Amino acid sequence: MRQFLIGNQAFDDSSPEFLPQLERAYEQKLRPLCPCRQPPVPMYIARMDGQFLIKRMPLSGRDHDPGCPSYEPPYELSGLGPLIGNAIQIDAATGAAVLKLDFSLSKRGNRSASASSSEPSETVRNDPKKLSLKAMLHYLWETGELTEWTALWAGRRGWGRVRSSLLNAARQMIVRGGPLSDILFVPEVFHQEDKEGISARRAAMLAGAQLTGPGPRKLMMTVGEVKEFSSARDGQKMLVRHLPFPFMLDEGAWKRLNARYETELELWRSNEGFHLIVIATFGISGAGIASVEEVALMVVNENWIPFETIHEQRLLERLSSLKRRSVKGLRFDLSRDQPIASVTLPEAKPPPIAMFIVPTKADEDYDVALNEMIAARAEMTPWIWRVADGEMPRLP
Repeated sequence: MRQFLIGNQAFDDSSPEFLPQLERAYEQKLRPLCPCRQPPVPMYIARMDGQFLIKRMPLSGRDHDPGCPSYEPPYELSGLGPLIGNAIQIDAATGAAVLKLDFSLSKRGNRSASASSSEPSETVRNDPKKLSLKAMLHYLWETGELTEWTALWAGRRGWGRVRSSLLNAARQMIVRGGPLSDILFVPEVFHQEDKEGISARRAAMLAGAQLTGPGPRKLMMTVGEVKEFSSARDGQKMLVRHLPFPFMLDEGAWKRLNARYETELELWRSNEGFHLIVIATFGISGAGIASVEEVALMVVNENWIPFETIHEQRLLERLSSLKRRSVKGLRFDLSRDQPIASVTLPEAKPPPIAMFIVPTKADEDYDVALNEMIAARAEMTPWIWRVADGEMPRLP
């Protein structure tokens, strides 16, 4: 049982009057408050699959008590830390996250598509002043609370829930002066009985990406699950689940995609239970063809939790059967030679636990950075798996 303050009243989330009150608060745009600390922490109400849920505000996780379900681990343990106050700034009046992007939402001329970056596969730009396309995907996933897991949710998270979480997160983000949700297209789960309704809603949303005349063309952003890549006459077709049309990639973009995301593609192809998530900017030509401009990829497991290596997936698999909450750390724009906490266990007592996986190629600089990270967060208990030393240590 959890308590929230709505208006001037306190409500238990298990009480019969809670859900009707939540719906009224949603319609009146009231912010519920979490009383885990004083003063209470503002939250917001999201509508997901016809239900009303209370969610934490962007970057407010640390404001909650560590014992609160809305608590988030320290941002410095992941790639999010350097971006806060730079690429990601919180509007004090609305609580929305104002984002600065490192990719374009318009197109001039015939510039060919890119795989988020033309740099070598293990190199990621580390500019905290702007979000790359990959970091944008990570931030959507984290804000949508899709990095969190407990065995109590088994069987309850499919693409429909993922989609709702992403769109609710996007409504709390501002890009180029407007809500990200206005330009973010996330395919709706296909249902035969609602085929015409889905088609109409999709057409209305995609109207913003249509070529309308001379001058710069506006681009939209999409997040979806890749079904497959297949050859086209010139380049590749990227098929996304729940969509009746492909996204086109020219040959140069396809080669860069394979080089930049070689690891993600290899992991995805290794197991039928894994999902490959794509984020891309795109436009639609006068002929109605959707073409990708920039693209980034992320692999997730059967619970839609992102992972970078098979060792991370093994840890996630071990944790997935536990009832206590785990939170996956994301890299954002940090390079792979910099440590992050792969997973945190915020509900562990007495102190929360930060779980680190040290790769076999880790050098002395990596160890120095890891030790500094651990020392800076003395309130967290470290758990370390050095892959070169053998099997995973016993879970705490």
